[in-house]
Amino acid sequence: MTLTEVINARSSVRKYKAEKPSRELINEVLNLARLAPSAVNKQPWHFYVVETVEKLEAVRAAYARDWFRTAPLVIVVTANHAQSWHRADGKDHADIDAAIVTDHITLAAVEKGLSTCWVCNFDVDIITKALNLTTGEEPVVLIPIGYADGNGDVRPKQRKSLEDLTTYI
Repeated sequence: MTLTEVINARSSVRKYKAEKPSRELINEVLNLARLAPSAVNKQPWHFYVVETVEKLEAVRAAYARDWFRTAPLVIVVTANHAQSWHRADGKDHADIDAAIVTDHITLAAVEKGLSTCWVCNFDVDIITKALNLTTGEEPVVLIPIGYADGNGDVRPKQRKSLEDLTTYI
């Protein structure tokens, strides 16, 4: 697939087959994701691939939606504020770096035949406890990942026009 095809094919999938992608395939996705740029190349992210029944149940408790339970795996992307770059005015780029690497995960997944959804509306405390995160390490995104079931309950994309988003000066 070309990058244009990958970007156009990426969508938020909310219905997954029970089949779990192989660890090798997930590692291919994460290996591409780790090449994402980050401020001052700090790479303050970590990937938790949640696959055991016990941990999946704990993660699912943080975002109690029926569709979320259909994903056979969940990748939790965390950002470490102690490792991230901070601009002179104090601006912490941990969330920005986590967002960039998450986007790389979603795009790499499409290229590998997998589907994802970007989930930010979750209980941070539940994830922090379930993964036993260290001080300064914040869960930023939950990414259910797997094979779409049918059309994956994908909603039509609605985007602002380029004219509404762009100013040439």
